[in-house]
Amino acid sequence: MGAVYRARDLHFPNVVKQVAVKEMVNQARDQIIRDTIVRNFEREANILATLNHPAIPRIYDYFTHNERSYLILEFIEGKDLEALLNESQGFIAEAQVIQWAVELCDVLSYLHNHKPEPIIFRDMKPSNVMVNPHNHIVLVDFGIAKTFQTGQKGTMIGTEGYSPPEQYKGEATPLADIYALGATVHHVLTRRDPRLEPPFSFSERPIRQINPSVSLELETLIYTSLQYNPESRFPSTQAMKDALLNVARKTGALPQFSSATALIGEGDNRTKCLWSFECEDEIRGTPTYNNGVIYIGSYDNNLYALNAASGEFIWKFPTDGGIVSKPVVQDGNAVFGSEDKCLYAISARSGKIVWTYYTEGPVRSSPFAAEGHIFVGSDDGSIHAVNAISGRRAWRMEAGSPIRSTPLVQNDFVYFGSENGDFFCLDFRGSIKWRFKAKRAITSSATISQGIVFFTAMDSVVYALDAKTGFVIWRFRMGKPSISTPCVAENFVFTGSADSNLYCIDVRSSKDVWHYGADNQITSSPIIYKDSVYFGSVDGHVYCLEYRTGRLRWKFNTTKPITGTAIASDDIIYIGSTDHRIYALTA
Repeated sequence: MGAVYRARDLHFPNVVKQVAVKEMVNQARDQIIRDTIVRNFEREANILATLNHPAIPRIYDYFTHNERSYLILEFIEGKDLEALLNESQGFIAEAQVIQWAVELCDVLSYLHNHKPEPIIFRDMKPSNVMVNPHNHIVLVDFGIAKTFQTGQKGTMIGTEGYSPPEQYKGEATPLADIYALGATVHHVLTRRDPRLEPPFSFSERPIRQINPSVSLELETLIYTSLQYNPESRFPSTQAMKDALLNVARKTGALPQFSSATALIGEGDNRTKCLWSFECEDEIRGTPTYNNGVIYIGSYDNNLYALNAASGEFIWKFPTDGGIVSKPVVQDGNAVFGSEDKCLYAISARSGKIVWTYYTEGPVRSSPFAAEGHIFVGSDDGSIHAVNAISGRRAWRMEAGSPIRSTPLVQNDFVYFGSENGDFFCLDFRGSIKWRFKAKRAITSSATISQGIVFFTAMDSVVYALDAKTGFVIWRFRMGKPSISTPCVAENFVFTGSADSNLYCIDVRSSKDVWHYGADNQITSSPIIYKDSVYFGSVDGHVYCLEYRTGRLRWKFNTTKPITGTAIASDDIIYIGSTDHRIYALTA
């Protein structure tokens, strides 16, 4: 009936945005049947449009052209479970299968608790379960999913071998998905395809006789989900998930996959925590990603290097002060400041000291690398330009008050703010090109877009200045002060405030497009990644919003205030919290 293509979305000419194009060819001759097929295809589009879960592809568009109908969907990298089975030689490890099963329980639980009506997937099988490059599942093909209404019967539909007995009678409740999930897990563990066996004959193929490495506890669990009578199965996918986690604890499989991942889909969380790493004190700053390594400072006085994929510890470098400065990687060195008044260059590979540069005050500013130099502010009231190779001073410019904003270098100019409210534009020799005076401190760093420099201040204002002259283009007043650094996407400026709002401001008109209220101050700076804006809050949550509308996609609770900024790489969000941990979350 159709095919699925990988395509490029040309609405985004400056980036390569891949999508999946699902094509359905309607060859029915009877007009009534043709109309029914189109309605069913559109039903899949309508169901997907109401769903927001990281294990379900997003839908971007759908349309019909002549006898063909199309869905435009998020492109999912990876392979489906059936392909993985066909490519592998031996049995897949029990711990791995449990992890996938737990994630499938999460996404099914999300569907079964969907409002206003539950959704029954009705076609759980290995070929409909994608495994992405981060080893997490994505459920695909909602072609026969339907909303559930008590007492409603329908046409027998599904895949023979995976569908439960009641589905053959046109009856499908959430318990039908539990049976199909059990059949899928049975297939993955035994490599025996139920489509090639008599229906409902799983008991004739005992799992442990086929695959002796499977625990008795897991075998018992699977046969509970495969009971002929629906009332004898698990009462819900949440109950099945709890049972899977209990099996993992008893068999020792639980430490082999992230317990945080196992909590996906509960409460407000609609993302996956791939890993977290705990330091000995608060993380107040921002991490840096470079060549598969995360660099992050902590108030335990150490700079840490962690494996970005797994969170495994690589090395740490001790200083004599807390580290809130975001490292920059330049010429093979990780460069960062410390409250011990020093700027350090550490070998990014080995963690060994390369050079040290001394200032006369704590370094809370983050360094910026450009033209072979490191630019950084200090509480000694000066901006310092340091040779990136030797660590020797090129020049120093005294601003008259502590500098905690990160210098921005663009078009041969250096932009930064100071704690007495001055905003400077310097040339590369350290001479003042222009200066602007806000009413209170400028801790925010600057962002430049379309020839406009944006920053916030403690006087509760977002400023937009001409980057060449410093003339005011517009001001936007928030409810309270801000130290959040703005970011720009399309014609929107995004920034946070102590009034608990994240603001989206029109670049051209300075109008409030939308604002989103968190539960406490937003001192973290927002970032844009793909079509979402990410930020942390003092309420302890990491937020993901659709940046054009301000609609919440998910939020993740770290339990303690978040003051640093997130970074994004390869569909992973990295962010630190004052709960002493850095988290890696799926974007």
